[in-house]
Amino acid sequence: MNTAKKRPLVAILSGAGISTDSGIPDYRGPDGLWRRDPEAEKLVTYSYYMSDPEIRRRSWRMRRDGPALHARPNVAHEAVVHLERSGVPVRVITQNVDGLHQLAGMPERKVLELHGSARAVQCTRCKVRSGMEAALERVAAGDPDPACEACGGILKSATVMFGEGLDPVVLGEAVAVTKACEVFIAVGTSLQVHPAASLAGLAADHGARLVIVNAEPTPYDDRADELVREPIGTALPALLERIAAG
Repeated sequence: MNTAKKRPLVAILSGAGISTDSGIPDYRGPDGLWRRDPEAEKLVTYSYYMSDPEIRRRSWRMRRDGPALHARPNVAHEAVVHLERSGVPVRVITQNVDGLHQLAGMPERKVLELHGSARAVQCTRCKVRSGMEAALERVAAGDPDPACEACGGILKSATVMFGEGLDPVVLGEAVAVTKACEVFIAVGTSLQVHPAASLAGLAADHGARLVIVNAEPTPYDDRADELVREPIGTALPALLERIAAG
């Protein structure tokens, strides 16, 4: 008879804070770009982007010059991979669009990108997807607002802009994972952006142990079984090592 103990499903909801050590700024944090420069928010707002060519040109320059495509995974991303490779069932639900969980080694099928990916572009007309690097090569070659090569439609990053809804399939999978998990870790997220934030409460409602790793208070702190305020780069690896050890 097999007496091996079943490992608990661990769901990890990651926000911008997990990637700041990789050089990607937290846009919504106390010192975030949206607070310092509210005009910058227009660059990722669907209505402005679709109606204003100058907004699109500025958005392409932001993509070209931004840190996301050049960033590398940090110890927190690597700690998640170590947990998954230890045999613990892990699913990542991320609010980030940087793709660093996958670059660190998490299998694509185990990462749910709620807000899409900055590593791809999508045509707003025919929905064809292609790589961001190829689009940026066109920008570097002198095309300030590259159009879809298939149909001539407006291209945008394959991210969910302000004013767009989340992919219902991805969100549905995230809800299913949240309901099924036994441990739910919210790391580097303010838990203020919905519907992603509500997953923390949903996990607690379904009996999961809720752990919040974040420097600032969140609206779900009173529901957490464990609160961690220490820096993510040291706190998350220690927490995940503890889980891996059972």
